[in-house]
This record gives sequence, structure tokens and C-alpha cells, in this order.
Amino acid sequence: QVQLVESGGGLVQAGDSLRLSCAASGRTFSSYTMGWFRQAPGKEREFVAAISWNGGTTNYADSVKGRFTISRDNAKNTVYLQMNSLKPEDTAVYYCAVRGGSTPHIESWKYDYWGQGTQVTVSS
Repeated sequence: QVQLVESGGGLVQAGDSLRLSCAASGRTFSSYTMGWFRQAPGKEREFVAAISWNGGTTNYADSVKGRFTISRDNAKNTVYLQMNSLKPEDTAVYYCAVRGGSTPHIESWKYDYWGQGTQVTVSS
């Protein structure tokens, strides 16, 4: 069992920045990939970013590429999502997820554990 707790969400204005954190507990993350997904009201959950826990390989959705950066601190069992130049369309609940593999997949169904989500609201 792996527990994931997201934090760092909030209400900001367009152009501002936020840094989301996802702290993991319950299992050693030796070969785990971490990912971020988001879901806006009335819309499907979509991929945001993912990172290989050990190798540093990353994937980003086209909508956030160049604005968001995913990183991790294995000593703290934590993954981060630095979000710059936020837009109103970034408004969503952001979820952290973990999969037991080294490839940073973009498909949500390939991830095994999920956090409770943290709300990000961007006003214009």
C-alpha cells in the first residue's frame, strides 16, 4: 500500500506560479514512476506530466510544455510540479499518481496509486 498526499494548490491569478508537492509513504520507490494528472469540472481526467523515479526521463502534455516542470526528491519520497505562467484553463483538481515501472507513461490506467487531489484555481 502506497499513500500519496498532494499539497500546494490554491487560488492565483493568470500569470502567477504554483508549486505542487506529492509526498509518498508506505513503500520504497526504487522503480516507481510518478505522474501528475488533472481534472476540471465536467471534463475527463487528463495527463499533465510524468517522471521516471530513477532516470529523470520526463513527459509533458502539449498544453503545459514549456510552462510546467516536474521534478523529484527521492530522499524525501516527494515529487513536485512547478507551474509557471498559469492560465485559467489550468484550473482543475491535480492528482499525483504512482506506477510500478520505470517508464513515465501518459495513460492514467497504467498507474497503481492515486492521491486525493489538490485544487488549483486560476482567475483571469
